[in-house]
Amino acid sequence: VFRASLSDLFASLDALRASVAAAGLWGPALFVALQALQVVVFFIPGELVQIAGGALFGVAAGTLLSVAGIAVGSVVVFAVSRALGAAFVAALFGKERTARLGDLARTPRAAAAFFLLFAIPGIPKDLLCFVAGLSRMRLASFLAVSLVARLPGIVGSSVMGDAASEGRLGVLFGILGVASLLFVLGILFRERLYSFILSIATPGKGR
Repeated sequence: VFRASLSDLFASLDALRASVAAAGLWGPALFVALQALQVVVFFIPGELVQIAGGALFGVAAGTLLSVAGIAVGSVVVFAVSRALGAAFVAALFGKERTARLGDLARTPRAAAAFFLLFAIPGIPKDLLCFVAGLSRMRLASFLAVSLVARLPGIVGSSVMGDAASEGRLGVLFGILGVASLLFVLGILFRERLYSFILSIATPGKGR
């Protein structure tokens, strides 16, 4: 129902800054809520929100607030997925994509597999959160794995936002270039990476 207005809000740093400023002391809490929302409402680009966090609050505070919001959103997604099951996740993302990652979720080393997947650029993180809810991982393990693996990307996005707000274009475009390269490599080698992770997650596979 609110897709258009939410997309406009997250697509504009000025709009997000105005919304947070209007909230006064509740600004950081509002940002955490918005960050959590982008995890649950998966069509909102999370990278833009993380960049906005760096621009609004600086690198350290922006990173901490983003991690807090992502943690809250991830808990919600994990709980909803576990409660509603594979049919619900497949309805959102398609049976083929869900089934493929579901194979990893059922491996003996699912936690290690999900850590690597969350760390690789170009892998859809929102889908991973939903599929993790279908695995045997405990919530605490899932949070630890996903947040630690995503931390470098969150810090990088916060640095980009802070650099953009302060006009440090060299830092901004340098990080953007590295991130773009890693993203493209993640997409190009996705199949090989998936096979490699599956071999790690399944003891004895390929031997």
